[in-house]
Amino acid sequence: MTTIFAESTPPGRGGVSIVRVSGPDARRVTERLAGKLEAARFCYYRSIRDGDDLIDRGLVIRFDAEASFTGEESTEFHLHGAPVVVRRLERALSEAGCRRAEAGEFTLRAFSSGKMDLAEVEGLSDLLSAETEAQRKLAASTSSGKLGEEVEAWRQALLRTGAMLTAAIDFADEEIPDDVADGVWRELQSVRTRLLAELEGFPARERLREGFEVALVGAPNAGKSSLMNAIARKDVAIVTPVAGTTRDVVEFRADIFGLPVTFLDTAGLRETDDLVEGLGIERARARAEAADMRLFVGGVTEAARGLERAGDLFVETKGDLTGDPEAVSSVTGRGLDQLLKRIFEALNERLLGTGLSSHLRQAEAIGMAAEALELEISAPPEIVAEAVQEANRHLLRLVGKLDVEDYLDVVFREFCVGK
Repeated sequence: MTTIFAESTPPGRGGVSIVRVSGPDARRVTERLAGKLEAARFCYYRSIRDGDDLIDRGLVIRFDAEASFTGEESTEFHLHGAPVVVRRLERALSEAGCRRAEAGEFTLRAFSSGKMDLAEVEGLSDLLSAETEAQRKLAASTSSGKLGEEVEAWRQALLRTGAMLTAAIDFADEEIPDDVADGVWRELQSVRTRLLAELEGFPARERLREGFEVALVGAPNAGKSSLMNAIARKDVAIVTPVAGTTRDVVEFRADIFGLPVTFLDTAGLRETDDLVEGLGIERARARAEAADMRLFVGGVTEAARGLERAGDLFVETKGDLTGDPEAVSSVTGRGLDQLLKRIFEALNERLLGTGLSSHLRQAEAIGMAAEALELEISAPPEIVAEAVQEANRHLLRLVGKLDVEDYLDVVFREFCVGK
């Protein structure tokens, strides 16, 4: 396997730049540039030279294979954060026989060496792209291996039942004690119940990872665009007294008390002969139906009938004009914080409960394992044993220990170089 390198800090000018090296020649090449590194996981302050050329003075660290991120011999150069310094070091590494890493290749090597399972890799990818506190917490739990630990607990329960079933099949001529048969059934039902509980919260966790969508819905001039601008604290939507000003869906992504929320300002819903406005209204209805929540501004008009869903919210605006103490004012901001809190509470309620899976691939594997365990209590031991093996195979796929090749390109596509 070749030795790879990449800058792990964002490229550009900064205080410090870190260049990682991983592979069989990592220590040899690094010591050629920075001198002997006797102790692992120790910071050496060294002159980094390519022959007689002083590249920089900085910290150098080496990691033994068993204690490194990738599971290979690895080193790090902590340099002054100047792009020209990094480029000079990278040239020296290339000339020493190393090659530049592909996106996500360090993590791929960690997965290949067994340092991480596939669920941890997906969690790490989510952590690197997290924008809000709630996303960070979910990704940190998954990247730390908690989902893998849960999967292992399910698998251990299945292995126990498999062992009891094997004994029952091997001694088919003898009567199976009732307590053994009951124990097998209880264990399988317990695992299936836990799998279904994990699946129940998946849609909300998937939305958390990708971001919730809240559509502002209402009649023309109900105050949707003004409310959108007030939430954004800047002009993201055009506001005029002319009905039908908003023709296309305007989006604004916000952090609402740690939740990622994209607000959608949609065209006012009404009957119209205007072709362009009509297209905008069709698009508005489609986006509103697909959104996680609809915020009806000014009540539900006849044109908006059929869009209502459980969990939707309703708000009156233009409180500065109407004098309604319950109405939000997009001009003064009165009631805006309370509205955002209502939105947060309604969306956050969907996340209550335990659960870690947030990728469709994970949910599909869990769902297929649960489906395999959907058995009749009178099923013969041979049928039950095969179902247990099938469920176990799906759980192995979840953590990337079986038939993983088809997923790797998709999983690592979003990784940055240097990670």
